[in-house]
Amino acid sequence: MKIRLFAIAALGAFATACASTPPQEDDTTPIEPPRETTQDQTGSETAGPTPGTTEHFVQTAGDRVFFDLDRHDLNAEARETLRRQAAWLASYPDARILVAGNCDERGTREYNLALGARRANAAESYLISQGVDPSRISTTSYGKERPTCMQSSERCWAINRNATTSIVGSSYTN
Repeated sequence: MKIRLFAIAALGAFATACASTPPQEDDTTPIEPPRETTQDQTGSETAGPTPGTTEHFVQTAGDRVFFDLDRHDLNAEARETLRRQAAWLASYPDARILVAGNCDERGTREYNLALGARRANAAESYLISQGVDPSRISTTSYGKERPTCMQSSERCWAINRNATTSIVGSSYTN
């Protein structure tokens, strides 16, 4: 009986050892995705996102502005980003946007929803002051419900205190 158990155990170990395959070395060079090209004013091709797309908006204007703790006022850097957003929106008059106010994880849900709304409204008001038609802008507050950074640290909290602008409608968006 002991011999049978030993034989079964040895056979199982042998089968397991034979079933695994050694990892193969991958000597292929990774293939880079093709770069999008566009034409500049002279007709020459340039690398970069297609004009009018969400990627173009993020690259040329920036999609978020940041706030200090428990604040909803715009600093100079935030106003400059919003000026670039307004200029981009002037170039693409059929684009509609959503400005979402966000907070870090500290504070109650209700407090952060209200603060996120004030942040989104501050960004919206500035865009309107820069000539963006109010009918093209929607706002919402996510409070602390949609953090970008998931760690509980001052660096992540600073990243999560923002108003993010998203293109929600345009003939160019992809």
